[in-house]
Amino acid sequence: MPALPASPSPISRRRFGVITGGLLAPFAFGGACGLAGEAQEAGDSLLRARPMAGSKTSATGTVKLGLDAGRDAVLQLPAKLSPAPLPLLVLFHGASSTGDRQLRRLMAAVEASGVAVLAPDSRESTWDAIRGGFGADVAFINRALTRVFETVAVDPARIAAGGFSDGASYALSLGFANGDLFRRIVAFSPGFIVNAAPQGKPRVFVSHGTTDNILPIDRCSRVIVPGLKRRGYDVTYREFSGGHEVPPAVADEGLKFVSAI
Repeated sequence: MPALPASPSPISRRRFGVITGGLLAPFAFGGACGLAGEAQEAGDSLLRARPMAGSKTSATGTVKLGLDAGRDAVLQLPAKLSPAPLPLLVLFHGASSTGDRQLRRLMAAVEASGVAVLAPDSRESTWDAIRGGFGADVAFINRALTRVFETVAVDPARIAAGGFSDGASYALSLGFANGDLFRRIVAFSPGFIVNAAPQGKPRVFVSHGTTDNILPIDRCSRVIVPGLKRRGYDVTYREFSGGHEVPPAVADEGLKFVSAI
């Protein structure tokens, strides 16, 4: 499986950084991943959809949910379905991408893991919280999850938020805000965490390339990960020789992290 390509534009064009306040309040940053003296207020970050008791998996293969004529969501089911409830990954794409495109780039790891994947499209070019605050994307993700829970038997203990680049930042942000739903978070090359009241204590997998010139590792994951560990989060961290990408071995490990019992 080829590695994910770099984002089309560098970090300097966007406001990246760990948001001061809330989850990581004591942090202060400068440079490309910093928001010196700046804080971001979060809107409604809560997802209310939950797995339904007695649901049976009636969907198969790749299913477009048909929730929006333009930017929709795609559901990918494992080729071999077991009678047991499935682990579910909600996969968030990078900037200027789509859920379907992100899913296809990780498909080899997805197929090997046996994980069901919901890959929604952001309402605009990237996710709401990155653009200014939680809102429209949260509402759409909630609709998509409701549809999935109606048609797929999902294991409540193995629901994860994950993503790459902007999607990784969003997975961390939305994941911590909904830690009672997302028991695990997978962040491939994240840049920051948006301030929102944390729920629960999800386990976290983070990966980052040591030569990433889009989201520099020293200002991003090497700050995010120690901060999470200091706050008692269980974090698995993988650095690799490479840039802004998801190498196949890292993708495999991230998906296995989701599927593990």
